[in-house]
Amino acid sequence: MTTLFLDAQPLTLDNGIVGEPWVVASANPATFFEAISEEPADRQDIHAQLFMPNTPQRPGVVIIAPGSLGIAPSHVYKAELLTSAGIAACLIDPFGARQVSSTVANQAQFSFAASAWDVLAAAQTLTAQDRFARVGLQGHSRGGTAIQLAASMYHFTGHQLDCAGVYAAYPWCGFQFLNPAVGDTLVRSIIGDQDEWCSVQQVQAYTHSLAVRGCEATCHIVAGAHHSFDRDTAIEWVAEASVAPGAPTIYIDDNGICIHPVNGPCPAQTTERELMLYGIKAGFGKRGAHIGTAENYATLFHQDMMAFWRQTFAANLPTED
Repeated sequence: MTTLFLDAQPLTLDNGIVGEPWVVASANPATFFEAISEEPADRQDIHAQLFMPNTPQRPGVVIIAPGSLGIAPSHVYKAELLTSAGIAACLIDPFGARQVSSTVANQAQFSFAASAWDVLAAAQTLTAQDRFARVGLQGHSRGGTAIQLAASMYHFTGHQLDCAGVYAAYPWCGFQFLNPAVGDTLVRSIIGDQDEWCSVQQVQAYTHSLAVRGCEATCHIVAGAHHSFDRDTAIEWVAEASVAPGAPTIYIDDNGICIHPVNGPCPAQTTERELMLYGIKAGFGKRGAHIGTAENYATLFHQDMMAFWRQTFAANLPTED
């Protein structure tokens, strides 16, 4: 499985569009409380590349956040699909600058709060530019968690974010806000029913919690599909994967205080690692899980993805003659 690290060298998509490398001024909050109720002290730059479509009007732009294996060729392909349809794409690399190659075996190498902050920092920068009509968020696996959390977090952090849509691909929903409301943002989650990394039921619960708050949220469960079924690689066994899809959900209050499934509200300084270790010690953790695609699952994914973004940015797409 190939991992790409972004730097100052531009990537060129197969449709000929050349990326614009830039640096996102992000941070490393250790907890959600630090991210929301305090100012993160540990600043962290990450790399990104922006791909602009060849259209005369201001396009919408989609931030793409990768999963635990970092950026793969399949994420770059998403930028090609989006730009070919008249939508800008911003691929962020949360891994390279942090000198992390993978979080598959250890998700605590940097926090999920930091992952969400990466998304917020990139989105705020893009929102401030006149080049874009609106911003959308797309994340895969750990990146799907990051965009879901970021879509709610900006309400609590003071970030300014006009978020048009959230497309969460097989997200881990083990962390959820008690109040996940996202206003008029469209939310779409997609996950295979054979996913061994993430809980389908938690994704359903997250979708329902948005719906009962009046948000337009949908969940597409794909029969027979495994984790990362949009990749261009065959299904394989990842022996070092550390997963706990059956662990109870850890909820987060508006101020960032996490709520332990057994013990209730935690002290502000409680780390995500401590909370995730509960699930492992309680017997929900296991090693090894499948990843990859078969049959036409990747095609199905990309059709669903593009239908969502065409709907979300319908007013900003090129008109056909």
